[in-house]
Amino acid sequence: MTDRVTLAGRVALVTGVSRRAGIAYTAARRLAASGALVYATGWPDHDAGMPWGADEGDATIELGFEIGQADFEDPTTPARVIDATIERFGVVDMVIAVHARSSSQSLAEITAEELDRSWAVNVRSIVLLAQRFAERHDPQRTGGRMIWFTSGQHLQPMPDEIPYIVTKGALHQMTASVAHALADHGIAANCINPGPVDTGYATGAAHARVASRFPAGRWGTPDDVADLVEFLVSDAGGWVQGQVLNSEGGFRRVP
Repeated sequence: MTDRVTLAGRVALVTGVSRRAGIAYTAARRLAASGALVYATGWPDHDAGMPWGADEGDATIELGFEIGQADFEDPTTPARVIDATIERFGVVDMVIAVHARSSSQSLAEITAEELDRSWAVNVRSIVLLAQRFAERHDPQRTGGRMIWFTSGQHLQPMPDEIPYIVTKGALHQMTASVAHALADHGIAANCINPGPVDTGYATGAAHARVASRFPAGRWGTPDDVADLVEFLVSDAGGWVQGQVLNSEGGFRRVP
């Protein structure tokens, strides 16, 4: 796509850029390679508490631009990062909201605190990002885009991740309504379900088992997801609006 897409002069905010193996990191690099000016944010403190851990070293060296710190559990963060993007580049044309709070709690294990934290990061922050983006985006500029991400909870049970899948389900269901509102501000919005993506959270037998469920015999990669992101933010992708896009590479949930 990079050979055919030019985003020169457009400005993107990409959230969740805290791990080199992640979707957000790859999407940010791809948009920059296509000519966009990118303001990126991440929250390594969350990754540090997860089994995969936070990255070591300075990821900005490879990325080529700074990654700001943004804790989306704070309700003031969405407006702050939109405003920071505009302060740096003058405008904001695209918001690619990849950040998420992962949570491995079953129905028996869930707590009110974890439900509230997952809701704040995974849903409330996206809605507030959309609100501030609509307030500050210039509808006369072409290329207004917003993308957020759901998971596969609408396609199969995920009983060990209740706080996560409940909030990802909300992102799925809000897409048509939030996209409808954003369209009046010159912003085409969509939601992506990328399917299982190899970002380092699965290893060994579990990794091999998931890979065997794909026709290609491999997991999805961050580059596979970035291909769709790059299309949706391009001029060619502007006709796609208000959709939840299952882009799973033919992943088979039934052997």
